[in-house]
Amino acid sequence: MLIPLFALVGFGAAVLYSAGGGAMQPYAASHLVRFAVFMTMAIVITAFPRDLVRMLIYPAYIIVLLLLMAVEAIGQVGGGSQRWLDLGFMVLQPSELMKPTVVVTLAMFYSSLPLGMTNTWRALLIPGGLVGLPMALVLLQPDLGTALAIGFGGAMVMLLAGLPLRWFVGGAAAGLVIAPLAFFYGLQEYQQRRVMTMFDPEADPLGAGYHITQSKIAIGSGGIFGKGFNEGSQSHLNYLPEPHTDFVFSTMAEEWGVMGGLFVLGAFAVILRWGWKVAQESNDRFASLLAAGMVVTIFFYVAVNLLMVMGMAPVVGIPLPWMSHGGSSMLTNMICIGVLMMVNRWNKNAPRRGLTG
Repeated sequence: MLIPLFALVGFGAAVLYSAGGGAMQPYAASHLVRFAVFMTMAIVITAFPRDLVRMLIYPAYIIVLLLLMAVEAIGQVGGGSQRWLDLGFMVLQPSELMKPTVVVTLAMFYSSLPLGMTNTWRALLIPGGLVGLPMALVLLQPDLGTALAIGFGGAMVMLLAGLPLRWFVGGAAAGLVIAPLAFFYGLQEYQQRRVMTMFDPEADPLGAGYHITQSKIAIGSGGIFGKGFNEGSQSHLNYLPEPHTDFVFSTMAEEWGVMGGLFVLGAFAVILRWGWKVAQESNDRFASLLAAGMVVTIFFYVAVNLLMVMGMAPVVGIPLPWMSHGGSSMLTNMICIGVLMMVNRWNKNAPRRGLTG
């Protein structure tokens, strides 16, 4: 797993070097420094014993929830949203921390719930509150993309925990019915424009559709092998918005082409496959749900970002793991990696069954 991870980070630094105009500052250098710091943090997480993790989960959930509340009171405002806390040494986005926190909290809850109770309302009401409360706080910021990520991670842990499939089918049906009302009365005007732009970005190519249109131009112009390192005209001439964060894949595809895209997809596939194997090899319910939830969290980042830059999902501000420039997203994804390495260590240290066991 570490080989494709380091490859992605290194490749991301090269792309950020280009996005910064052919210089290590301001993006590439800080990207590598953040990875080094958070990789050290992940190694520390790897050493955590199971009992300590179980003891810390609920306090961690409460702390992150309080941070989300603090955002509403004293958070920084940027781009029309109030999502960040200035801690002095870094600007933290607590909603990013809530993504893995919700996963570990639900894994803890379902591991202590008897299997016979997974088809009762208790298996749904308490976890629903644990997921719904932070989602509501994040929607107030407003940040629809992160709220959906929290909900997706929580729902997938519920599904993997064995809740009846009919509940999810019913929830999806109810969502389809409520969707028009949520669109017209729940979303803000700029969010409605983003959704409509996904279906027809050319209707407003210089306004709401500008991001997606320029991203598709950049990706398509790269061809098979790309224009060459540090030769991307869309990003260098400032046609491509946010070439170092949300649209870093577009910056990469313009310079490295389809081959670069296949390399990125292949690296993510290896990491996700390894993580899923860790979840499958876990001997107990808690570790299995914990690892699977981390894989789902990383997958959501990757899938939504790639769909977004190719015009198949609304622009919701989800960065690409280990390639986009951003401290909070790097922190979240390295927490996921650290937890997966921790569960992998638990698996290796678990007593092995005999041949007749």
